[in-house]
Amino acid sequence: MRVVLQELFTKRAEQFVSTNRNRHDTFSKAERKLEAASRRSADIVKVNITGKIMKNTSEDEFETVKYQAHYQYLIKQRGKLYLEEEIEDRLAKFYKGSLIQDEEMFPIQFQVPPAVEYMPENETQRDRISYQYDRLKAVQYAERWWNSYNPVYKRFENDCTNFISQCLRSGGAPMRGYPNRGTGWWLQTNNWSYSWAIAHSLRLYFSNSKLGLRAQEVGSPDQLLLGDVICYDFEGDGRFNHNTIVTGKDAYGLPLVNAHTYNSRQRYWAYEDSSAYTPNIKYKFFTIVDE
Repeated sequence: MRVVLQELFTKRAEQFVSTNRNRHDTFSKAERKLEAASRRSADIVKVNITGKIMKNTSEDEFETVKYQAHYQYLIKQRGKLYLEEEIEDRLAKFYKGSLIQDEEMFPIQFQVPPAVEYMPENETQRDRISYQYDRLKAVQYAERWWNSYNPVYKRFENDCTNFISQCLRSGGAPMRGYPNRGTGWWLQTNNWSYSWAIAHSLRLYFSNSKLGLRAQEVGSPDQLLLGDVICYDFEGDGRFNHNTIVTGKDAYGLPLVNAHTYNSRQRYWAYEDSSAYTPNIKYKFFTIVDE
């Protein structure tokens, strides 16, 4: 079974390389990746895929394997090389040792409570909390924990916003609002604000907060700095369901991002190669403001 998966990884890795883009049997994930790279004048020059088995169950002559595929893409753009990484949860089924099914497992979406919206606060000058956002520390945290989980913090099944909040906190962003979950941005033992852990709530917080952790919306991704945040509404229905943090720039000065849930590192910001992408996708670009 391990040998079969490794052979599968080897074949798939070849399909991601830009020089093989004319193959007719290309893995759909590779097609998305190649098309997205081509649109920004980038070439995927080498890919390495490794696997980690998470759970293995057997019944009669059938075997079901839940595993993680770790993709490493060496990307070249205008003479610049950088490494992008991504983790994908997959489910494989075998019959008598032969692979009969292999598909991506999509994480359960964290449902936003219907009544949760940002609650305006009576913010006064005396309530202000002075801080300077340390972008380097935020990025260092995102690099350290992009594919693992800091045991100091609670882990969520849909962990993208929790991860971004941890990065912001590592950069010195002050928490406030406890114990009202609909107010502020905070984590306290086993309780947290909606904005700490829910993608749509953090987007609303950024748009409305006037003290403590604050952010300013900008019109385009090239205006973002390292440590800034991008919010994603994949369906374009007004409810944002993913967040990433800027950890680098490509050869054109556009953001590369780290994220959890779909654990990824130095991924191109637009997510056009994601299985969650739709033509209706909307973005919000937020730069963190010092207080």
